[in-house]
Amino acid sequence: MSTVLEIRGLSCSLGGRPVLRSVSLSVAEGETVVLLGRSGSGKTTLLKAVLGLAPASGGEMLFQSRPASEWRPIELRRRMGYVVQDSGLFPHWTVERNIALPALLAGREPAAIAQRVRELLEAVSLEPDEFRGRYPRHLSGGQKQRVAIARALAADPPLLLLDEPFAALDPITRYDLQRQFLDLRRRLGKAALFVTHDVREALMMGTRIALLAGGVLDVLAAPAEFLEARTPEARAFLASLEETWRTDERPRL
Repeated sequence: MSTVLEIRGLSCSLGGRPVLRSVSLSVAEGETVVLLGRSGSGKTTLLKAVLGLAPASGGEMLFQSRPASEWRPIELRRRMGYVVQDSGLFPHWTVERNIALPALLAGREPAAIAQRVRELLEAVSLEPDEFRGRYPRHLSGGQKQRVAIARALAADPPLLLLDEPFAALDPITRYDLQRQFLDLRRRLGKAALFVTHDVREALMMGTRIALLAGGVLDVLAAPAEFLEARTPEARAFLASLEETWRTDERPRL
């Protein structure tokens, strides 16, 4: 697997306050690296730094083996699909137009865009003829997030950035979308950075978990290895798991 994103010693300060301190990690094709941490740990800032929305005060980032400084900012962002917690859909645009936007900006032909929208709606389990003409106000929270994921995939970006995309959903809808995302990851082979503060979600979604504490990378490990991590911050997160779990009752990884 080739490396899509490589972060080397990245530091970031906001308002003169250090938020990230020399963070290094990489994301390969088909891999989901989960950024886990408490509020204020730096995980969303790291996502914004990858997008070029939070200026780095040190270190460097390579995207598809090319330094980020060599990319035009708009070109770099168009090669990353971004999903936020509240979907971020344009309320006055139809589902079809919302999904089509990245492909339109990438210069795709109208017929190809229409076909892409249909394929992506089917991929996220929304019937195209039923949903493409709807407006976001006519969608449930789970349906909005499905459309947001479809939009993030519209221009076929090599990297997905997801900032707590399922946090606002009810538990059943959340679990359904988590499973659907895992299926899409397996089928499409996309690299992804996935932000969450929920250790259960991290164990389910990540091929590796990057635990941030106070802007520092505390642990970087596969889920099975993370369950055995011994740092104080890792143990604090793992303590939130049900104490009744026995070894054979742990989530399948």
